[in-house]
Amino acid sequence: MTSASTSVRPGGTVLVTGGAGFIGSAISPSLAEAFDRVVVVDNLHPQIHESGLRPEQLDLRAELVVADVAEAATWDQVLQDVTPDVIIHLAAETGTGQSLEESTRHTHVNVVGTSQMLDGLNRHHKLPRRIVLSSSRAVYGEGAWQDAEGKPFYPGQRMSATLDQSQWDFPGATPLAMKASETFPAPVSVYGATKLAQEHILQAWSKSYGVETVILRLQNVYGPGQSLINPYTGIMSLFCRMAMGGKSIPLYEDGEVRRDFVLIDDVASAIVAGAFSATVQGEPMDIGSGEFQTIGTAAKLIAEHYNAPEPHVTGQYRQGDVRHAWADISAAQEVLGWSPKFNLAQGIDQLATWIDAQPDVKPA
Repeated sequence: MTSASTSVRPGGTVLVTGGAGFIGSAISPSLAEAFDRVVVVDNLHPQIHESGLRPEQLDLRAELVVADVAEAATWDQVLQDVTPDVIIHLAAETGTGQSLEESTRHTHVNVVGTSQMLDGLNRHHKLPRRIVLSSSRAVYGEGAWQDAEGKPFYPGQRMSATLDQSQWDFPGATPLAMKASETFPAPVSVYGATKLAQEHILQAWSKSYGVETVILRLQNVYGPGQSLINPYTGIMSLFCRMAMGGKSIPLYEDGEVRRDFVLIDDVASAIVAGAFSATVQGEPMDIGSGEFQTIGTAAKLIAEHYNAPEPHVTGQYRQGDVRHAWADISAAQEVLGWSPKFNLAQGIDQLATWIDAQPDVKPA
């Protein structure tokens, strides 16, 4: 692991790709306070931005350029006027299951969008001091497990033949936390593969040109401001809308799937820390809540908030989903001086309170 002690000073210009989305809007106030100029490039995709209008959550001090990061013309337009000191690269198609059916779209946005950005920076001779990449725990796939003798191994992708027989776990094995310095990435979705490609492309390019990189592998991000219309992301908001309508929340597999639900506030503070940390490294770091919860636990807390019926197990499964996923966040704590502040119950309360206050929200 190599690190540098050069710090990114407040002031200057930050450019945020996909910056009108859930995470981008959440970090925009902090960025506007710290930088002289905040420029957001976002195509306002209708799957997330139903109205096609600038989102209210995006800080008014941020300049919004509505354009596609995967088009060379976008970068020629933006970089004529913008000289970024820091880039926060959030732009991505994020649907894990959807990526298996729309692999070209996910690859185009996530991989070509990244390479077009880097080519544009070269073409206009405007290399930033630092790039912060929002990556994903999806790069790990099923991650590492431990056998009965305590030896780590990689079981690989779960197949339909075993899932159809309700064999959810790997017999005799125990899952391990995901840790970038130890866990070998082996994505089981097209989305995960494109996020890993983003990391590799950025690392190779940045090391060649001396650009600092901060790569953050995010676990399951949720919270106020999350899209309520995107059916491919945001299981927590979907659960809230089901419970709001008095429905029993359906639990896939056996309800014991483990996830690391991390509140948007904690993710936002991690990304901002990545932009300003005095110590940076080119290797990925994991961002999560510091603990795992089962899907069943999350659903039960949501049901209790809405006085909805108990969640029920369906035995269904979704291709591309991993069995268990949670992060070892020690590297981010050490390098960035960051730690999460909110537990699951606090986060669900914030999310549900926000959803309840939305004027046009409809039960699912």
